[in-house]
Amino acid sequence: MNADELAQIDRAHFWHPFTQMADYEPLVIERAEGCTLYDVEGRAYLDGVASLWCNVHGHRHPKLDAALREQLDRVAHTTALGASNVPAIELARRLAAIAPSGLEHVFYSDSGATAVEVALKMAFQYWRQRTDPRPRKSAYVAFTDGYHGDTLGAVSVGGVERFHAMFAPLLFETLRLPAPQTHRLPPGVTNETACDYYLAQAEELLRREHERVAAVVIEPLIQCAAGIVTHPPGYLRGLRELTRRYGVLLIADEVAVGFGRTGRMFACEQEDVSPDLLCLAKGLTGGYLPLAATLATDEIFAAFLGPYESSRQFYHGHTYCGNPLGAAVALASLDVFAEERVIEQLPAKIARLEEHLARIAAHLHVGNIRGRGLICGIELVRDRATGEPFAWGERRGHRACVEARRHGVLIRPLGNTLVVFPPLAISLDEVDHLMLAIEQSIDPAVA
Repeated sequence: MNADELAQIDRAHFWHPFTQMADYEPLVIERAEGCTLYDVEGRAYLDGVASLWCNVHGHRHPKLDAALREQLDRVAHTTALGASNVPAIELARRLAAIAPSGLEHVFYSDSGATAVEVALKMAFQYWRQRTDPRPRKSAYVAFTDGYHGDTLGAVSVGGVERFHAMFAPLLFETLRLPAPQTHRLPPGVTNETACDYYLAQAEELLRREHERVAAVVIEPLIQCAAGIVTHPPGYLRGLRELTRRYGVLLIADEVAVGFGRTGRMFACEQEDVSPDLLCLAKGLTGGYLPLAATLATDEIFAAFLGPYESSRQFYHGHTYCGNPLGAAVALASLDVFAEERVIEQLPAKIARLEEHLARIAAHLHVGNIRGRGLICGIELVRDRATGEPFAWGERRGHRACVEARRHGVLIRPLGNTLVVFPPLAISLDEVDHLMLAIEQSIDPAVA
């Protein structure tokens, strides 16, 4: 089929996520190499969105490709219900070894949302099955504008009104804390006092409600889908201390920020935090296959052990839980992290990105730039002096992304914030290309 035929069928039959199909204009990708995507007409695009924040080592990495082919010669899938497979066993061991301390047990699923769903259900069941049960603990604490996926449990703890308001009647109760942001502080709050200000709010809520709170759910350091909202330094560590003090579990959703994104393998490492439950997906397989993992402590795991007739096991599962192909490529990805010294090479790339951001920050219609590591958001505003935003319906962020395609770069906006989220494998020259294309796309978008 030619490009026009593919586009016609795409519009007619392929219902795309988070996409208004009434005005959808197809971009059909045919192949990729490294950090570059190619459409069916041969046009090249630097993958500035890491194929929705999951690609780590670039496309068609020889080691990852080989791992998949080798596993195909053994077995593509076998159930994890009462059975196991070699790659999933080895991956569980490797994840426990590199994760923040104390997270020894790995439960597999198939997406970030399901990893969070698993953590929510584990927390709920844990409080009912520990040696001193506390069945009142059934509520969760989460953050304004948080995003944890689109299953109903994940939506219940999510806080992006535009995405989830429609489903409110289906959701369970969540106690909400304000996002501890740094770019729009409340009156009287400074960068120096922001951490204490937001922690005081968290402590007040936990002091009042801890007897019925099962867990606090947080995206460590950065709420990505909120528009790259960065937390004050020290907030994550302070929250961990509060959850311990008040006897509440901490669920860290590192689906987006894990696997090197913030400059460390896991964002929790930046503040020396070990959560009770850690949710991983996206970059787990290097962006190759859908695989997720929820890591738990010995204490949580022990609450699910007992004789068969006690029915204490975790009643949750997925058909492709621990899929051998996904586990095999995830193992290869971890090998690449070590062999190519991926984390060690990030500072130079981050520094080059920050050089460009410092220049772009002076643009008349750039109201704020925020991020960490190889994640950043460039917020477009109508009036830089007052911070007046563009109306949502004007789609200025979308316009800039369309313009960026003309410069050979593929990015996606969050409202009027341009999100920069390239593969970790991006070269310094590619960082230059990416950021210059974005800079050249701003003026046409805001004119």
